[in-house]
Amino acid sequence: MDERLTVRRQTLPGTAGSTWERQVMKAFIVDRYGRGGTLRADEMPEPEVGEHDVLVQVHAAGVNPLDSRIRNGEYKLILPYRPPFILGNDVAGVVVRVGARVRTFAPGDEVYARPDKDRIGTFAEFIAVNEDDLAPKPQRLTMEETAAIPLVGLTAWQALVEIAELRKGQKVLIHAGAGGVGTFAIQLAKHLGADVATTTSAANIDLVRRLGADVVIDYRADDFETVLHDYDVVLNSLDNETLKKSLRVLKPGGKLISISGPPDPAFARELGKPWTLGPLMRVLSHRIRKAAKRRQITYSFLFMRASGDQLREITSLIDTGIIKPVMDRVFPFESTNEAMAYVDKGRAKGKVVVKVK
Repeated sequence: MDERLTVRRQTLPGTAGSTWERQVMKAFIVDRYGRGGTLRADEMPEPEVGEHDVLVQVHAAGVNPLDSRIRNGEYKLILPYRPPFILGNDVAGVVVRVGARVRTFAPGDEVYARPDKDRIGTFAEFIAVNEDDLAPKPQRLTMEETAAIPLVGLTAWQALVEIAELRKGQKVLIHAGAGGVGTFAIQLAKHLGADVATTTSAANIDLVRRLGADVVIDYRADDFETVLHDYDVVLNSLDNETLKKSLRVLKPGGKLISISGPPDPAFARELGKPWTLGPLMRVLSHRIRKAAKRRQITYSFLFMRASGDQLREITSLIDTGIIKPVMDRVFPFESTNEAMAYVDKGRAKGKVVVKVK
């Protein structure tokens, strides 16, 4: 904290005569939406800490395809971040200050989180997070390994445990098994007792088998929809063509879950905007929902939500050795743009992380 600069003093609203020092911090900022654009490295004001917030000094931050989609403007209609804003959706770090009503954490605690979708900004030296979205850091992991967990872990948990209600003996297809979500989801599905199939390139077959995949499809050599049949669940993170083909491997009553779209009307309700966004999302997802209904399959779009309670469940699986993070590369903080570009290539095995402190 000694490296930060005091930029001004402000009087706190409603507390005549009381002052506090607003600090600045280094951060990577989206100035305007645009595909493939670079983030601006600059100083931004340290986040304000509400009464239920925890100020975390960021030690490491995960880099995700979601970051690129936000930067590109793909979600600006449903998640209207107003440039300039700080990017980043995964954090591992240390608590430095807590709000007046925080009871769960104290300064010095090691924590991790996927901040709420309305409060992203982990590509920075500090971030304020609601205490309900935080969890204690897994004891077995380094800060960099911990930062690889929140977004992909919560995505896999909410897809397979909440939506799919995956049970022992069921069959699940997890696309892109060597990616961030895929490497976590394979391990979680095996823990739940499922038979797991995945798609990947030939170079990653050994990796996904070590993680627990029972059936591996080399997507360059085989068409998964002609090889796999009568599956209970498909978790899709790829394009719309893969989404449509996935319907063919599911049996009646199966569940098709996609984290790459298209969003459905249920997501509009989650956002609290059923009347404004509901019609748009109904149109965007009409074809896949109609095709799924014809085959007696349920289609769901998942935009994962923050949850400290679910991270605690995930922590127990990590600390008992059931799930291990798969790391590709760790970049220094000043190379955040290079880390983003590396993820954009789509060839990372597991997660990419930037080391902030």
